[in-house]
Amino acid sequence: MNIDQNHISNFNEKYQDEHSREFDFISEKFTKTGVDVTGIIKNLEGLQIAIPSWALGSGGTRFGRFSIGGQPRNLEEKIEDIGLLHSLCQMAGKISLHIPWDIPGNSDHIKALAKDAHLEIDAMNSNTFQDQSDQDLSYKYGSLSHTDVSVRNQAIDHNKTVIDYGKELGSKSLTVWLADGSNHPGQSNMSRALNRTADSLAQIYEYMPADWSLFIEYKPFEPYFYSTVIPDWGTSFLLASETGDRAYTLVDLGHHLPNTNIEQIVGNLISRGKLGGFHFNDSKYADDDITVGSIKPYQLFLIFMEIIQGMAASNTRNPEISYMIDASHNLKDPLVDLMESLEAIGLAYIKASLIDYDDLENAREENDVSRCSAILQNAYQSDVRPILREFRQQQGGVFDPVTFYRNMNIREHLIQHRGQNSIASGL
Repeated sequence: MNIDQNHISNFNEKYQDEHSREFDFISEKFTKTGVDVTGIIKNLEGLQIAIPSWALGSGGTRFGRFSIGGQPRNLEEKIEDIGLLHSLCQMAGKISLHIPWDIPGNSDHIKALAKDAHLEIDAMNSNTFQDQSDQDLSYKYGSLSHTDVSVRNQAIDHNKTVIDYGKELGSKSLTVWLADGSNHPGQSNMSRALNRTADSLAQIYEYMPADWSLFIEYKPFEPYFYSTVIPDWGTSFLLASETGDRAYTLVDLGHHLPNTNIEQIVGNLISRGKLGGFHFNDSKYADDDITVGSIKPYQLFLIFMEIIQGMAASNTRNPEISYMIDASHNLKDPLVDLMESLEAIGLAYIKASLIDYDDLENAREENDVSRCSAILQNAYQSDVRPILREFRQQQGGVFDPVTFYRNMNIREHLIQHRGQNSIASGL
């Protein structure tokens, strides 16, 4: 669904006076304290978050799924939905594809659609955690770590196929999330499983083009509940370091045990030049995959603090980080949920940009704990919504994407076009 720019302009016009007052006030306030508001808005242009192709439909749990009408029925319609998101929020300028859920029938056609929607093709994602109808061997007992070399080769070949699709589409990276593990003590020789995985990843890495990156994701449990082959950032870091210079760790906010200090993990990886990707979501218990910033917004702020100061370090060797939202929309309209997540990401980034990092470092060197806390709280407690609204307006987006979406009855239009019972591929 294409949005007429006149509709966006007319919507913004109703809020223009109020926004201008709020933005001018906060801009003047921050400028007096040495904050470069114009620079923050400029930096937001580079904070483009990939939307995964599987996130546009209703999610679910192993107990069931409740459908929502107007779901995208194919990759073309998924691109259309992400283009809609980007036109409103101006922060969703990338799409991440998952194979075999989203095999492009015609790569040139898909590239053209993405270009028309002002989208870049981000990381490609392989799937060896499900058996497909056309595959010869099962992943029931593992894939890249399987005891049977034939199964491992099948999984390796799948990843090579994903790379081939990515080359056709203009992607530059592959994400591997390995679901392999065990449910019972004694079921797996864990060190041998890790070694087999390392060998499989080495073969995939060798097949990648020289300008590609490999992102290695980790998860402490699920779908296996006794052990997973890559359970934590340390194992991922080990595998990435052994695999090659263009292999990196990928951090997913939900892939940690409760109360894990994720911001410390982020800082450590950046200091070693090994944070390749970051997946946004939020959680109360584990891998809940709910709206970004809905449970732990302060943690999100602290993560961006580590990212900003780490990436600004003069000796950083870390590449540009690939960002993606990885959430499951069980109850909400997926597009609304993604808008809310983009809002939370933008606000956390702006707040972390308010910090005077030189002042903070001086306070650290002096062991002035209270001053360190005050510097962070002054930034975090600031209302920076006018800055995010100003960014969206300058880029041609809307002040309030969710309200605009509802006022325009966009979900109803999608239902009329695609039907009430349309089904999106993916989770």
